[in-house]
Amino acid sequence: AAVRSPDQLELTEAELKQEIIRTLSADNPHVPRDIVRFNFKERAYKLVDDMDHTAVHFTLNGYLIHKDSDEGRRQSIRSCAEAGSFIWFIYDSYVEELERMEKAKEKEKAKPVAVKKEDQKTGRKLSHIDSLSMVARAAKIAERMVNLNTYDDIAQDFKYFEDASDEYRGQKGTLLPLWKFQYEKTKKLAVTALSWNPKYKDLFAVGYGSYDFMKQGHGMLLLYTLKNPSFPEYSFSSESGVMCLDFHSDHPHVLAVGFYDGHVAIYNLKRASPQPSYKSSKSGKHTEPVWQVKWQKDDMDGNRNFFSVSSDGRIVSWTLVKNELVHMDVIKLSADETTMQGPEGLQLQTLGSGISFDFHKKIDYLFLVGTEEGKIYKCSKSYSSQFLDVFEAHHMAVDTVSWNPFHLKVFISCSSDWTVKIWDHTIKTPLFVYDLATAVGDVAWSPYSSTVFAAVTIDGQAHVFDLNVNKLEPLCSQLVVTRKKNKTTHVQFNPADPVIIVGDERGLITCLKLSPNLRKKPKEKKGQEVKKGPEEEIAKLEKLLSLVRQPGKKEEE
Repeated sequence: AAVRSPDQLELTEAELKQEIIRTLSADNPHVPRDIVRFNFKERAYKLVDDMDHTAVHFTLNGYLIHKDSDEGRRQSIRSCAEAGSFIWFIYDSYVEELERMEKAKEKEKAKPVAVKKEDQKTGRKLSHIDSLSMVARAAKIAERMVNLNTYDDIAQDFKYFEDASDEYRGQKGTLLPLWKFQYEKTKKLAVTALSWNPKYKDLFAVGYGSYDFMKQGHGMLLLYTLKNPSFPEYSFSSESGVMCLDFHSDHPHVLAVGFYDGHVAIYNLKRASPQPSYKSSKSGKHTEPVWQVKWQKDDMDGNRNFFSVSSDGRIVSWTLVKNELVHMDVIKLSADETTMQGPEGLQLQTLGSGISFDFHKKIDYLFLVGTEEGKIYKCSKSYSSQFLDVFEAHHMAVDTVSWNPFHLKVFISCSSDWTVKIWDHTIKTPLFVYDLATAVGDVAWSPYSSTVFAAVTIDGQAHVFDLNVNKLEPLCSQLVVTRKKNKTTHVQFNPADPVIIVGDERGLITCLKLSPNLRKKPKEKKGQEVKKGPEEEIAKLEKLLSLVRQPGKKEEE
């Protein structure tokens, strides 16, 4: 039954169906309508009809000076004099620098230059290359300074702005849009991967490709910095779409990339080459798109290695040995109870389709794999023929699976079945389930809190959760993409600053700042210091999980 207000009017059906028309006008209802003034032309008192309906709510006295006034002329003369003196100062400095360079050239001509044998063989001109590098460095610094002036208001918001209106929103928060990153050559490509550099906190890599099977073409790999949103720092083109990438944690200039055609490659940012330093061979590459790559610790011989997962059902380990990528299949995902009719009546077992994976932060051999069938496999590097556990996680493809950066047992997953789920890997059922009413493209844990995570959905929205504040719904759900028929694809937290980056299907990356309510810290009690650190983050999440775990499971533990 509907709840009625005690002072609500009781109306009949006829009164409810009656239409009442209200006409809105710009007339001020408080203007007096009986003003009479003496008309000297007609020599009679007349009623005034054209009253001013303007209502002034705010006025502010200005400080502008007319340019033709005495003070205006005085100030213009003073500014011209200062500008003229500054121009002459620049000219004098330029002349002095020119004289100094001419003297230096005369001294170099007088001395015989000793050229090394190596330089004679390669024909390298040291002075020319050095001067070019110096000019390039100076041009990059000048470009960043110009951009800093152009986007000064955004830079100020990034560093200092804190949304004071959060105090009146209760638990809710907002995302403040900052910079937008877009490159002319990537407007028709989708953002397929995002990754922050582990050393340079303002630098991030973006992979461009297409998720549409019918619209496959070239791809691009760009690296942007927050210091220069107008143009990428590095740019690489590829024949196939880039689907995933990952920075090496110990070597931040090394980048592993996976492509739609099944190849994997390693890019070295220190080398000025448009091509990857190393690329997989045709014999060892995946036969389906590579959906994710992850660097691992160097092997016993000190060789760098990373893992890749693909739709062909193979988890492959790639090791860089003597300038060559050597591959080894770690696990082949088998789809349970699915067989295919082969020639002469043979029953062929079909392979599962890997979409995402993540390695445990502490236990080296343990990792999770999300599949296109909606299952999550808990695997070990030591066992190639069997899984440690299988989670019936989702009804559609598991787009992302990620371990919590603090708690050793917890991981999160998202899927196109509209849900985000939080799991304890020792329990087969999810601890938290969130239905976002549309397909979820990506989910990411925050680096500063064990209970904060963000998700993006294909309707263009970004959602930020904090389990410690509200376990039932997001603290913020905000539209990030404004264009129709555009979808958000990926989200990543900055490792140092309170910002996230969100990519979409039109090649646009948007940087947004979290308001204070989305990064709340524990309140300080009188006489007690607030404890900080990983242990406190683990304890905070464990306290929440203990409330939702099964009672029987809790007693066993």
